[in-house]
Amino acid sequence: MWGEFKKFAFKGNVLDLAVGVIIGAAFGKIVSSLVDDIIMPIVGLFAIGEDFSLLTYKTVKYGAFMQSIVDFFITAFAIFLFIKLITRYRKKEEAKPADPKPDLKEELLIEIRDLLKEKNRI
Repeated sequence: MWGEFKKFAFKGNVLDLAVGVIIGAAFGKIVSSLVDDIIMPIVGLFAIGEDFSLLTYKTVKYGAFMQSIVDFFITAFAIFLFIKLITRYRKKEEAKPADPKPDLKEELLIEIRDLLKEKNRI
């Protein structure tokens, strides 16, 4: 069961989807912060002091926006390291040497080949 789960979880499609969801959520926080902390207070200034969603027109929270950007880069870097680790693990799995001992069918074919070679020499 564990082997099946590893095959499923480490498939390229599943990992791509997971990375997309995580990066999308992190980028969504940047967009939300941009709108809530930067754009809406400026819009409030041009709307003659109207308060949008309890934001005052004199506060522009650029620090919260910058924190969202930093959080995004930390999340993206952590995902990058995780994917790099998984890629290294996949390469090791693919690089495992093949079983040197031939199976029964191959052994029989080798014997037949050798017998045909001997017969043709005579």
